[in-house]
Amino acid sequence: METTWKSEAFKEAYTVFGWIAFVVWSSSFYPQLILNFSRKSVVGLNFNYLVLNNTKHTLYLVYNASLYFSSTVRFQYHQKYGFDQMIPVAANDVAFSIHAVLLTVVLLFQVAIYERGNQSISKITMGIITMVWITIGVCSFIAFPSKSWLWLISIFNTMQVILATIKYIPQAVMNFMIKSTDGFSIGNVFLDFCGGMANYAQMVTQSIDQSVHVL
Repeated sequence: METTWKSEAFKEAYTVFGWIAFVVWSSSFYPQLILNFSRKSVVGLNFNYLVLNNTKHTLYLVYNASLYFSSTVRFQYHQKYGFDQMIPVAANDVAFSIHAVLLTVVLLFQVAIYERGNQSISKITMGIITMVWITIGVCSFIAFPSKSWLWLISIFNTMQVILATIKYIPQAVMNFMIKSTDGFSIGNVFLDFCGGMANYAQMVTQSIDQSVHVL
């Protein structure tokens, strides 16, 4: 049984905030993509950031798609949190994740075809990515016998949150070292921040609706 909205006003606000987040977050990839294309160069764009970001969005896509489309995962969610609780993933979340994975792949393709100087992916980043996928592999092995799918995708979500926290660090360090942001689009960061705020507003709207009586 799916829970229902207590307030139509909150329901509409939730939808509006969600699609604002989708549009703004999705737009955040294009300033960097266009900058790379116009310069025919990715010098100044940190490759470690790109790899961490692609992995982050891949994990987020698995989490969102599983919770949104899988009736089994949704049932396990309701079993754990209550059948009166709403699934915390909306259509805009799935749409954004698909778009994000595709655009981060395009950015990585630009790295392969444009001038990139002597930059390469660091051993630290490769170690982080390796540990993430080893953790996912081990947890998948544990989850399969008991069919603990909700627990498994929660691991995916935890990993993506960790990567979201650290993904900008390589770019920030490089900017500091070279005392320049040439080659890195600040518009990317601004739109990413604004999209996050809209997504936060969406979650707050849902939380308020589910904790109050009908208006």
